[in-house]
Amino acid sequence: MDNRASNNGIVATDIAAKSLPDGHTFAVGNSGTHAVNATLYLKLPYDPVRDFTPVSQFSTTGMVVAANPRLPGTTIHDLIAHAKSQPGKLNVAIAGATGQLAGDALWAQMHAKLTNVNYKGSSPSELAVVSGEADLSLLTPLATRAHIQSGRIKPYGITSDKRSPVLPDVPTLAEQGVQGYDFQFWNGLFAPAGTPERAVRAAYRGIVAALQVPEVKERFSQLGLMVVGNSPQEFREVVIRDVAKFRKIIIESGIPRL
Repeated sequence: MDNRASNNGIVATDIAAKSLPDGHTFAVGNSGTHAVNATLYLKLPYDPVRDFTPVSQFSTTGMVVAANPRLPGTTIHDLIAHAKSQPGKLNVAIAGATGQLAGDALWAQMHAKLTNVNYKGSSPSELAVVSGEADLSLLTPLATRAHIQSGRIKPYGITSDKRSPVLPDVPTLAEQGVQGYDFQFWNGLFAPAGTPERAVRAAYRGIVAALQVPEVKERFSQLGLMVVGNSPQEFREVVIRDVAKFRKIIIESGIPRL
């Protein structure tokens, strides 16, 4: 394992893209590293479609609009009203590209102005919200559940079209009247482009078998994740679809490119 912390996973993903495609190097990527980054960054050092062979998608989940409990109200409309009363004053801890895009698209749709602050991953963003260093962030249910239960984080809604199984009392944004809003965070395994097909298929079979183990399925469910385990071709289609989806949103919403 070689963990490389960086904004939106660019460093680790670039290393994997340039690794020898011999079937011994794989990368765990997500909707940020392999979909959002393609448009968000003007000079991305890798191409998420050209430079990788998708193996299989592990899981997908919505994100929580998670805030420090000092912020007022309980609904997304309470949050937006507070943000509009002081444009640009609320700080959003950015854990990754998917959260940034989901947040920026939400603020644009709700006609509110907030200020993004980049952090190196979910844990620093989570701690920034808990401590009050940042006002809010978009985080996975796993990252927020314990803090929500202890009252150290206030949830304003879930970004996916369905509620999280680990946060069943937190409504989706769509339920609260934010029409057409559905952002999900997914992750999966990738190999450098050119990796032998036999190695890719072997890894795919191993992933599918592991995801069907009852204990593994239960653990994913406990974390609020929906198991996927699709084929390399199906996963490639997901990546291509989401690259196009996020490109359209970024360009049409005027989100600044980095």
